[in-house]
Amino acid sequence: MGATVIVVFLVIVYIIKKTIIIVPEQSVYVKERLGVLNGVLKSGFYFMIPFVDQIRYRQNLKEQTIDIDPQVCITKDNVSVEVDGVLYLKVVDGEKASYGIDNFMLATTQLAQTTLRSEIGKLIFDNLLSERDEINGRVVSNIDRATDPWGIKVTRYEIRNITPPKQILLEMENQMKSERERRAEITISQGEKESRVNHSIGERQESINISEGEKIRLVNESEGRALEITVISNATAKGLQLISEAISKKGGKEAVSLQITQEYMDALGQIFKISKTTVVPETLANIGGVFEGLSKITTKIPQVGE
Repeated sequence: MGATVIVVFLVIVYIIKKTIIIVPEQSVYVKERLGVLNGVLKSGFYFMIPFVDQIRYRQNLKEQTIDIDPQVCITKDNVSVEVDGVLYLKVVDGEKASYGIDNFMLATTQLAQTTLRSEIGKLIFDNLLSERDEINGRVVSNIDRATDPWGIKVTRYEIRNITPPKQILLEMENQMKSERERRAEITISQGEKESRVNHSIGERQESINISEGEKIRLVNESEGRALEITVISNATAKGLQLISEAISKKGGKEAVSLQITQEYMDALGQIFKISKTTVVPETLANIGGVFEGLSKITTKIPQVGE
């Protein structure tokens, strides 16, 4: 009796389980009725006919990743490189993914490997690393077109590693070393060039500054001399004007005559004092000639011997 109850309970649980189906988010279930497609169940709660309806396939709609194992690819210039990568895809049609191909994950992996070999075979080795993004784009485009009948959407492909042969690696290292040395020499030469240019510019600017300073000095000196001449000429003119006014007054001419005679005698006395040889006119008449010359200015001849 107890065993019968247990069996009945288990049967009821099994029937309920077969009757009620809950599809989780980001998933689709493919339902068959008596072996024939009866619908694709999206996320939600569903009732099924026990032993008549069954879930044949369960597909995950989330984006999935596939590791593409390393493989040897030959470039256009016959260089063998080992390449691996990662493929990203998602199921967009559960029915096609279930009935379009037996194992879409394996098929997509094989397709990615063959497509990658084909794309690398179109390039020479020197352009392989620089065109990695272009290779990824072409691989995605080709795989996406091929997997469209399977209800698969390939979102992107990323090359993870490109490993050339050891000999090629050694040549690349030597090339990079020589390139770095060349760039260093260019940098040094450019620095020396800039230094020489800056030095010449500095010397030229220094020469310009010196010439400008000399020019300003000469201008200032000439302006100073001109001002000095102007002041002296003004003072001289003023002095002559005062002398002229003094001469025009009463007794002015006699005073001027006396002053000139006195200065002449003082100067003659100084000559006699400092000179080792005394020069005396042959006759006293010559001295009178001197005073006669002075009289042309003063209009009065001093009397010699007075």
